[in-house]
Amino acid sequence: CGQFFLDTDFEVVISFTISMRRLVPLLSAKSPAISEKWLNTVLGLYPAETALFLKKEKDQFSNPIAHQLARGLREILAVLAEDQGAEAAAAALDEVIRVLALQELPPSQALAFVFYLKHIVREELAQELGDPSLAPEMTELEARIDGLALLGFDGYMQRREKLCELKVNEVKSRVSGLLRRAGIEITSL
Repeated sequence: CGQFFLDTDFEVVISFTISMRRLVPLLSAKSPAISEKWLNTVLGLYPAETALFLKKEKDQFSNPIAHQLARGLREILAVLAEDQGAEAAAAALDEVIRVLALQELPPSQALAFVFYLKHIVREELAQELGDPSLAPEMTELEARIDGLALLGFDGYMQRREKLCELKVNEVKSRVSGLLRRAGIEITSL
């Protein structure tokens, strides 16, 4: 199964030891259904009226949020199935996280979408997972999903920090402008 540990630079290192040769084709075959279900679950984080619009409107220009979320979720599934590495995983996660970081959600809710995938995969592959020989591969997939959550937390916090930085700079700019209009000289803000 996957192992998670922190290296000396405190970066998450994920090591996978089990091949998912039999599970990957099953995931690929069910990928559209898994992606759709996963997207609907993520859209469920929004207020009911907003979620209804996001689910209903399919045009990417009228609904860029759902489009970006759908693209990111598909990329995450591909990264998991193909074991593309931490860099590709972080990039795929960022597609979703950059949207969710703008919401007023605590990190536990914003990143819950990663863990929802475990349940959705088990649901969609219920019949196939009746074969006990797939258990080690499913355990490996779930370990990879856990690793994604760790990477996702880092990405989420970076996005939130950047958002806070932008807000602080905006406030500084406004205060500076008000002080200038009032004729008060400020050397540094």
